[in-house]
Amino acid sequence: MPSPAITLRGVHKRFGEITAVAGLDLDVPAGTCLGLLGPNGAGKSTLIHCTTGLAQPTSGEIRIFGHDALGDYRQARLAVGLSPQELDLDWFLTVRESLDYHAGYFGIPKKERRERAKELLDAFSLTEKADDRTRTLSGGMKRRLVLARALMHRPKLLILDEPTAGVDVELRLELWHYVKQINEEGTTILLTTHYLEEADQLCDRIAFINQGEIVASGTSADLAAKFGSSSLEDAYLALVGRSELSRAHVGADAA
Repeated sequence: MPSPAITLRGVHKRFGEITAVAGLDLDVPAGTCLGLLGPNGAGKSTLIHCTTGLAQPTSGEIRIFGHDALGDYRQARLAVGLSPQELDLDWFLTVRESLDYHAGYFGIPKKERRERAKELLDAFSLTEKADDRTRTLSGGMKRRLVLARALMHRPKLLILDEPTAGVDVELRLELWHYVKQINEEGTTILLTTHYLEEADQLCDRIAFINQGEIVASGTSADLAAKFGSSSLEDAYLALVGRSELSRAHVGADAA
């Protein structure tokens, strides 16, 4: 059997007396798209930071395609592309330079970098902006660039942390189509989002995280059944204790 894309066992992360991740276990099978859903402060971003080496877990085991994310960091990190929630671009680089420099960090030869950058500039409708400084881009264009950059080294695992936050409907749908395409081509995807319809559309399975623990996982239908709900949205509202906000109550309350 091939190694899972991500294996987490007993992962804890503490910041002083605050526990952000509390003994978490999780498997993400290779080739799947897993949605990680939870309220603000549930531990989603901390878990991603630990998985990608941006933070070190207090204890526990993290493996990326079988590679120890701490002991074999280089091999583990080569397999991962990260599109962070924050737009961490260098404002003094052009769009093309941002892609080229990123690929250089992963040891990709110059000719291959140029070809890959052209491919992604075309795919994300950034070609006309290729020589513009990143600081001059619109918010949507910056979001496209961050995702394109994450894909420059052809990662086997793509981690998307709130990839469509703050973008318009058209761009959101464009990004959905692209994410669906690369997942179908074999790229494993870990997605965090507050848009439940996004998780419903893109993900094979969904894990609910709350207070640093995975409290439920399965398909949308599995989770709806577990929480006695008719939809993923209602299951999520039950998780966070806000069932009164269900759309089923909209209009009915006024009546």
